[in-house]
Amino acid sequence: MTNLDNILSIKLGIKERLHDIRKTAKISQDELAQKSGVSFGSIKRFERTGEISLSSLLKLAMALGYENDFNNLFTRKNYQSIFDVIKDGDKNAK
Repeated sequence: MTNLDNILSIKLGIKERLHDIRKTAKISQDELAQKSGVSFGSIKRFERTGEISLSSLLKLAMALGYENDFNNLFTRKNYQSIFDVIKDGDKNAK
């Protein structure tokens, strides 16, 4: 799999997850546009192609209550042992 394939796969996964979240919440594309400040056309294009600006994606995430997911983007924990992994998992489960 090439880098381009990976990028396309990630983009398609994000657009599908956002679409599923929107549908589960029973929010139309038009309602999401009004709630987020992202144009209806941009949302429609994103759900069709996966293309969207980072600012618009953040606005959509915020409108759907998923803004905190971006706080963990590009963070990596440096575990010293399996015990650190377990301890972190216990802490996050609370």
